[in-house]
Amino acid sequence: MPHRIVVLALDGLLPFELGIPQRIFGRSLGTEPLNRGRKLYDVVTCSARPPGPVLTDADFSIVVEHGPEALATADTVVIPASYELGPVYTEGRLTDELAAAFAHIRPGTRMVSICTGSYVLAAAGYLDGRPATTHWASADHFQRLFPGVRVDPDVLFIDDGDVLTSAGVAAGIDLCLHIVRRDHGTAVANDVARRTVVPPHRDGGQAQYIQRPVPDTQLATTTTARAWALARLERPILLRDMARQESMSVRTFTRRFREEVGVSPVQWLTQQRVELARRLLESTDLSIDQVARDSGFGTSTSLRQHLQAALGVSPTVYRRTFRSTTAGGRV
Repeated sequence: MPHRIVVLALDGLLPFELGIPQRIFGRSLGTEPLNRGRKLYDVVTCSARPPGPVLTDADFSIVVEHGPEALATADTVVIPASYELGPVYTEGRLTDELAAAFAHIRPGTRMVSICTGSYVLAAAGYLDGRPATTHWASADHFQRLFPGVRVDPDVLFIDDGDVLTSAGVAAGIDLCLHIVRRDHGTAVANDVARRTVVPPHRDGGQAQYIQRPVPDTQLATTTTARAWALARLERPILLRDMARQESMSVRTFTRRFREEVGVSPVQWLTQQRVELARRLLESTDLSIDQVARDSGFGTSTSLRQHLQAALGVSPTVYRRTFRSTTAGGRV
């Protein structure tokens, strides 16, 4: 049976964010011989009250055909943002209607929020003592309202196992693609990303949008240096070598890089090497030592440390979990 995703539509919702789960999960298709072309997720939208119209922040409403009982069927619940959260936003508590809806959710259900949907998860107690993120403009208010939550305002999303939160608006796409990648591997996530015409993985975090939404076109960028580095990830890359590609000092290059990408050059290089290692582990028969060399980590020990830090698993466990059965031309 496909994994059941239930999206909870609340009054004041943003239509764009409501559509993200349907677009990403609803278009995720199997790529393996036994399930090629089959839908991997069953996406259902429900309201916190009986079926009927739900107000949006636009000049139209939507009609939802399922009531809160649908939450009892969910393997994953997704809560998009709403601009009319009432006491959830002002006092950090669920309304009686929301509390009754949440009572339908089975223990162990994976919980996901997009943007300020994180307020609902926090008010329901799902984020107590856990890391979480939300739209950068709401991060300070969110932290004051829920001091027991460890808020990170800089990242695009946070995966804390059975509870996942995303930053603002389009970061919901990043999080949903991440969930597809976690559930079914890179091949499926890349396929739905291509058909949605979005990148399968974005670099950096919210900082790049807070500090400089559009870089000054009169100033040099770091695009050339990044392209240069991506073409030689398997080799040693020094910061001064990257700065030289842009004819900048190391100090200027580092500042400009962080403004544009949201992380330091070293952090970005590590992210790119982790992504390359993941692709090699999933799609090739290379040994762990060779994957470490080809992705620029040098040794299997270094690869293991970085993969553990980034993903929480060893290279061997990652390969066993996400290895494509069609890798290396085998079916």
